[in-house]
Amino acid sequence: MNYLRQLQAERPGLFLVVMLVGFFVAFQLILFVAQLILGPLGLPGWAPLLLVLVVLVVVARRQQR
Repeated sequence: MNYLRQLQAERPGLFLVVMLVGFFVAFQLILFVAQLILGPLGLPGWAPLLLVLVVLVVVARRQQR
């Protein structure tokens, strides 16, 4: 964690790129896992995305309390 704070202070552009790539890869991984879980159920292609978004909203609302 200290490395990321140091990177943010010294090179904010590189920090931003690293964070964007990290969030993109994490979101793709979460979508892949959701597709593996929901795939055999025969649901439409947008169902894993909806599941991930609903879970993210629920987590965000619980953190606000």
